[in-house]
Amino acid sequence: MKYLGYVPALTPDEAREQVEKVRKAQKMWAKTSFKKRRQFLRILLKYIIKHQALICEISSRDTGKTMVDASLGEIMTTCEKINWLLSEGEQCLKPEYRSSGRAMLHKRAKVEFHPLGVIGAIVSWNYPFHNIFNPMLAAVFSGNGVVIKISEHASWSGCFYFRIIQSALAAIGAPEDLVEVITGFAETGEALVSSADKVIFVGSPGVGKMIMSNAAETLIPVTLELGGKDAFIVCEDVDVDLVAQIAVRAALQSSGQNCAGAERFYVHRKIYASFGPPLAGKYDMGALCMHAHSEMLEALINDALDKGAEIIARGSFGPIGEDAVDQYFPPTVIVNVNHSMRLMQEEAFGPIMPIMKFSSDEEVVRLANDSKYGLGCNVFSGSQSRAREIASQIHCGLAAVNDFASTYMCQSLPFGGVKNSGFGRFGGVEGLRACCLVKSVVEDRWWPFIKTVIPKPIQYPVAENGFEFQESLVEALYGLSVWDRLQALVNVLKMLTEQNSTSGSRKKKND
Repeated sequence: MKYLGYVPALTPDEAREQVEKVRKAQKMWAKTSFKKRRQFLRILLKYIIKHQALICEISSRDTGKTMVDASLGEIMTTCEKINWLLSEGEQCLKPEYRSSGRAMLHKRAKVEFHPLGVIGAIVSWNYPFHNIFNPMLAAVFSGNGVVIKISEHASWSGCFYFRIIQSALAAIGAPEDLVEVITGFAETGEALVSSADKVIFVGSPGVGKMIMSNAAETLIPVTLELGGKDAFIVCEDVDVDLVAQIAVRAALQSSGQNCAGAERFYVHRKIYASFGPPLAGKYDMGALCMHAHSEMLEALINDALDKGAEIIARGSFGPIGEDAVDQYFPPTVIVNVNHSMRLMQEEAFGPIMPIMKFSSDEEVVRLANDSKYGLGCNVFSGSQSRAREIASQIHCGLAAVNDFASTYMCQSLPFGGVKNSGFGRFGGVEGLRACCLVKSVVEDRWWPFIKTVIPKPIQYPVAENGFEFQESLVEALYGLSVWDRLQALVNVLKMLTEQNSTSGSRKKKND
């Protein structure tokens, strides 16, 4: 609760004004070359690498995360995204040629990707640097402008990071209003949703539903990355010490200072007694970004204890100063949990490791799928094929085999979930193209030598054998056997010849 600075809470009208400023700048930016867009990315990458400590310190001050966690979650993920865009982004957005099919063999078919206009992004507080740069990079590289409404819980750092983007835009002579970061509360976000051309939202399912409802008024596309309750599955044939180390990282990733990571730990009965946090090493877990979060976490723990759960390990902390506030939750390992407990059904977003036993692969698949969320899963086994088979049966958008959350470091992959974890994707070619108007285009392959001609039998006025002609044409194109197609083709040619002959006779008679 240290004082960091003031930021304005924009009114709805002020938010809409920002969108219009960006809209004007985007019309110019849409005409820029990919070479210039890559130049913008390289300037950003150079700055990030040179100023890692500063970026992490700013993130740490605003959210309570450690410098190492900021580096892993803020710096590395952003650098990886920039690197992927530099190497593959242009290819993803070039026109993509598709097969034209049998009926349109004389045509060339392609898909073009055009900017949508202004992308509106409403992002959460858990990664103040990456959550700004992630939608901004995709939007700007695909030719869009972007307005990012940052969380009221991490506005100070967001405004600082915005200046990095402004400087990079100025360095390449890009329109200064191409990117805007706005601050405020719910009404500010609502105004953004009502005026943008697409909305990307990262946050809770409840707010996501409201955003989707508001977006329906203008029928704009929406990408929702909502909550998670990821399963962390440990089979009996693993290296327990190694997996326990990873599990601690997974629990930290689920703390209030970080992203929604693993929140349900399923451990095979045979190794249940030996599984838990490692005894050696240093851990920094429990800092919370929001004042009331610890009360919610404690309510989840108490509900589980009332229903028979047991705490087997809990962190503690020494004196942290007279002015300390209740923005810390002690890391907690809890066992004897089941799915009747809120802790196993609701997103905790805190450093809690609830461990549940399972006896068979079939049972753990059933347990993992017993959730209203479907963001990701993590499966560990001494047999990679076994882990892969379990992961393939979990109904979610992301799966890490013998690892935790590694999918996000592969920026060529789409990121997103199903069920209450949302829909749509960012990251990868899917996320980049989601910022685009996807336009299908068909043109003559050998123009002007071969053009579309409507066959005589189906020209207006339609001939008496028009439907018979269509029947034969369909079979000639799509019949299952070569012989059937050849016979139908003969009929088609015969009817065309007769029609042309009749037309020729009429013309001669009229002359």
